[in-house]
Amino acid sequence: MSDQLPSSSDDLGSLQASIQRLTEKLALVATAVQKLAADRVQLEEKIEDAQKRIQHILSRLPEQTDGRQMNLLGESNAPEPEDGNEPTTH
Repeated sequence: MSDQLPSSSDDLGSLQASIQRLTEKLALVATAVQKLAADRVQLEEKIEDAQKRIQHILSRLPEQTDGRQMNLLGESNAPEPEDGNEPTTH
């Protein structure tokens, strides 16, 4: 039985070391989860802001029933020649 006592002590020390490692790993996981939750909140806020900006832009567009020409880019609507040359007439 004296052989079991040191063995039990070794097992107890091994168990305590395992518990310590698991505790440290759990702390790392908890920290990572907190960071992910904070990142998610931040991304949700960014999405909400982008949706508000898009809605603001859409609210400024003329209605589909409006007969005015929409010029969103501030450029002329004349089609550009694909080759970059001016069209010629013969």
